[in-house]
Amino acid sequence: MTDVSPRPPRTLWVGVLLFFALFVLAFMLWFVQASRNFGQVPLPVYGAIADFTLTNQDGQATSLAALTNHVWVADIIFTRCAGPCPRMTAQMRSVQDLLPKDSAAKLVTLTTDPEFDSPPVLKKYGERFGADFSRWMFLTGTKDQIAGLARDSLKLSAVPVKPEERTNNVDLFIHTTIFVMVDKHAQLRGIFETGGDGVDWTNTVQPKLLQAVRQLENEP
Repeated sequence: MTDVSPRPPRTLWVGVLLFFALFVLAFMLWFVQASRNFGQVPLPVYGAIADFTLTNQDGQATSLAALTNHVWVADIIFTRCAGPCPRMTAQMRSVQDLLPKDSAAKLVTLTTDPEFDSPPVLKKYGERFGADFSRWMFLTGTKDQIAGLARDSLKLSAVPVKPEERTNNVDLFIHTTIFVMVDKHAQLRGIFETGGDGVDWTNTVQPKLLQAVRQLENEP
């Protein structure tokens, strides 16, 4: 009598093939991600963001915890500004529109004019520029609270214009016109000029900013 060895059940072979396919898929995903990151220079760390508590456009208290595990881009403006602020806010809107739908990045706009820029004023201003408030927050507070975040942590400055030096009744502040970027661990990682001589926002700065968002989101 010929001894016939039992064949492995078909389900075993299916399981082996499925495991192998999943292994290959995982390797391919890792390879694609590694290829994207290969050659990328880590963005510098400029400093840590201290905890803060400010008030958003809905009148809700907002702290650093609301941005934990998010990459975020921030600027400082005031709603009565007749200078660079409308341009900057339109640029921030363009960043909002170009972020991938699966991105968890947030946008933060601080006011340097808290005596006028109440939450309702900020909300109306945000609506004027098509802000998605689930992604983009507008923050106000006391002057000291705003300075603590803007000046001390984000390196954003704003200086009141002396009454005798004002060119019009809304020429109230001289402030930075940069966007800054913070990583998921509350570290300042990027500074981007939005205007001025030689600054090409559309073709140079904005693509670099969006690339930096992707790079920081891919960091652990």
